[in-house]
Amino acid sequence: MDARGGNSARLELKHLRCLVAIVDTGSFTDAALDLGVSQAAVSRTLIALERILGVRLLHRTSRTVEPTTAGVQVLVRARLLLAGADELVTEATTGHSRLHIGHAWSAFGRHTTEFQRRWHHAHPETELRLIRHNSSTGGLAEGLCDLAVIRGALDLKPWSHALVGHEQRYLALATDDPWARRRSIRFDEVATRTLALDRRTGSTALNLWPEDERPAVEHTHDIDDWLAAIASGRCVGVTPQATAAQYRRDGIAYRPLRDAPPVPVHLVWRRQDPHPATHAAVALAIDLYHENRRAHTDEQR
Repeated sequence: MDARGGNSARLELKHLRCLVAIVDTGSFTDAALDLGVSQAAVSRTLIALERILGVRLLHRTSRTVEPTTAGVQVLVRARLLLAGADELVTEATTGHSRLHIGHAWSAFGRHTTEFQRRWHHAHPETELRLIRHNSSTGGLAEGLCDLAVIRGALDLKPWSHALVGHEQRYLALATDDPWARRRSIRFDEVATRTLALDRRTGSTALNLWPEDERPAVEHTHDIDDWLAAIASGRCVGVTPQATAAQYRRDGIAYRPLRDAPPVPVHLVWRRQDPHPATHAAVALAIDLYHENRRAHTDEQR
């Protein structure tokens, strides 16, 4: 660590580990055993830390060791920093043994569970983690995931990407809405209602309608805010089938939209240093979406 205190000494993780060990074990002797160093080394390290921070951290008697008020505050931060450092080491040493797939609203919708099951069966050596992050890239730009499921209108030029399938659009509405008694809704009818719209992470934009036939809009901030506005009856929402599959809520009904353009579903990843399992994840997602399309075609025959 490069953080510095009031003098030229450098604050290092070993200083924080020493403080935590002393408090957790209750003595300098036990802390030394825990850290695998001498008791004198523990004393020197603590003194160095107190000099770096310019505060006294422990009350020491012949029988007890208790943190001071400043010591309690430093302990809280020290534990967080050490946990973060340990997590960093774990991530680095496990390398590519985990695959993180991010999404803003829904992962693979109705295919999510099957994706997880097939992945675990085919790639047991690579742990799969699905991460929901409220950003337009589902956490990819923030460095939180290796791939992201993207349904919104995102500029894909900076990224590598693959189209894995399409999803039908649905109308989300309150269960006591008169339209909820219908089996499906025409897309052009939505223009007569107030539309809940998430400009940041949603997959619906006003340019889906002619400029002079666009619905009134109430802007929302995330999926929970969107669902709450719809359940209240103030608005309706247009959303991919994945939302209808993953967000079954009391007070919310979903109905298919007729004549609505489908939603493209992309997997997106960084061009540089892609995860080794990227293409396996893309292939599995494509298989699942194609299987669903074939099944739907067979049902219509």
